[in-house]
Amino acid sequence: MKLSEFKFDLPNSLIASHPAENRDESRLMVLHRATGKIEHKVFKDIVNYFNEGDVMVANDTLVFPARLYGRKEKTGAKIEVFLLRELNADMHLWDVLVDPARKIRVGNKLYFGDGDLVAEVIDNTTSRGRTIRFLFDGDSAAFDKVVENLGETPLPKYIKRKVEPADKERFQTIFAKNKGAVSAPTAGMHFTRQLVKRLQLKGVDMAYITMHIGLGTFRAVDVEDLTKHKMDSENFTVGTEAVSIVNKALDNKNKVCAIGTTTMRSLESAVSANNRLKEKEGWTDKFIFPPYEFKICNALITNFHQSESTLLMMAAAFGGYEFVMKAYEVAKKEKYKFLTYGDAMLIL
Repeated sequence: MKLSEFKFDLPNSLIASHPAENRDESRLMVLHRATGKIEHKVFKDIVNYFNEGDVMVANDTLVFPARLYGRKEKTGAKIEVFLLRELNADMHLWDVLVDPARKIRVGNKLYFGDGDLVAEVIDNTTSRGRTIRFLFDGDSAAFDKVVENLGETPLPKYIKRKVEPADKERFQTIFAKNKGAVSAPTAGMHFTRQLVKRLQLKGVDMAYITMHIGLGTFRAVDVEDLTKHKMDSENFTVGTEAVSIVNKALDNKNKVCAIGTTTMRSLESAVSANNRLKEKEGWTDKFIFPPYEFKICNALITNFHQSESTLLMMAAAFGGYEFVMKAYEVAKKEKYKFLTYGDAMLIL
């Protein structure tokens, strides 16, 4: 398929700047692939679509405050440093994005807070990318604490407002446990502990995988021929417990629902020869777009995504291209909220 086939106009008024007051009271559009029916619900109604023996798989990655503001030595110029990936914990070596990039060169020292943290630029990786080393004496736990104090919740730039204290909790799922993401697995943000309890009382099992979301998930596709697009690699883990829960559901012909596109990518990156889930840990750059045959899940919860994004492409691969693109037009007409803090879609 072509990139331009995933283009649609999104009015700014439909981009959510804040989440719903209660996580599970965002709106929910339900797409039934078998009949082409579209329903309009509230997220907590999701309980009605799952039964005993069904499984929901969530991404338990934890978002850390990856955006730091500092100053350049000598000139005092203000700079933004976005922590992407820790390369070496002992040396406090990180891959980062810097802004404004033209001012940041190898050898520069950067100061954060009142000199609480100092970093040295040691390599150029891309036009905006740098490798930096934090000159810090403590261990990883002490370093994390300093970043926690100095860093800011990494809201996407399309949310045109200042970060608020409430974002620290809301830009995180209730499943968050394993630190390493620079963006939240947004589909999971609609769940509350009460909603999970209601699902479990119905006999729905929860399984957990970890995928640390990098900014690559949101990187613009710049080739018309989708087969030429290369996804950035992201680190993921599918463990023993998840494998056992998911495969039992598959063997019993129950529903397996991926909570979000990152969960779906992880599961589809860990498929055995007989189309069952297998344990796997490592990096995946799997790019899913139509047509694609999904091996593990038969349901997907996802948010409404940006035009021409890889996330929209995966949703279209799962729900059917025409059906999902039609649903997006319906969502616009019905004034659903889009993107990170927006509403949700359940594809059955």
